[in-house]
Amino acid sequence: MSNPTPTGRRILLVEDDENLGFVIRDNLEAVGHKVEVYEDGKSGLNAFLSRQFDLCILDVMLPKMDGFELGQEIRKANSKVPLIFLTARGMKEDRIIGFRLGADDYITKPFSMEELELRIEVLMRRVYGTDESEVDVFQLGDYTFDYRNQVLMGNSEKQQLTVKEAGLLRLLSLHRNEVLTREKALEVVWGGNDYFAGRSMDVYISKLRKYLKEDQRLVIENIHGVGFRLEVPEQREG
Repeated sequence: MSNPTPTGRRILLVEDDENLGFVIRDNLEAVGHKVEVYEDGKSGLNAFLSRQFDLCILDVMLPKMDGFELGQEIRKANSKVPLIFLTARGMKEDRIIGFRLGADDYITKPFSMEELELRIEVLMRRVYGTDESEVDVFQLGDYTFDYRNQVLMGNSEKQQLTVKEAGLLRLLSLHRNEVLTREKALEVVWGGNDYFAGRSMDVYISKLRKYLKEDQRLVIENIHGVGFRLEVPEQREG
């Protein structure tokens, strides 16, 4: 329960698009989840009622029983399990229906796997908890970084971050004014240390420098052969 990364969660995915179902399952299993996929609402409900799941991802447009009805039945059986609705429709009415039924989140197709993984992580933290010492909001000079919502807010703009951008900036923030080794960043954010991951991380470091450029006191310093250091000015009292 206190693990900040939601690996090993058991997820029920009900999606009638076979190809999309496989893609979602493969991506979520690649980051440690266990995923069961069903292609209609009735089989999804039977699975939920017969086994324990930590989270449900439900397509709205399903045969035999639509996603909203399925979500309602799941809520009758379990008022706590997180629900994420997937839909190809972006209508406000659908979102309202979903949230009234007890949805925790709502994603409109098409979406990136990074976005889905982040939203799952946020829900896992919210429902199943995390370390008390873990920080999700950081004050970085003139910026406020909300890791949970994946947002960096400055004086004049709001930057929506990707999963990897948010993960990397969080590590730098936790290690502010000290060295964050390349090895640790690659293992935590990329899940491994190889040439291509290293090149990718360098690109993300450049992006973060660009996002933080309004406050010239903030510097992401490259410590050659070792890693990076985010220089952050001390916050004054009052």
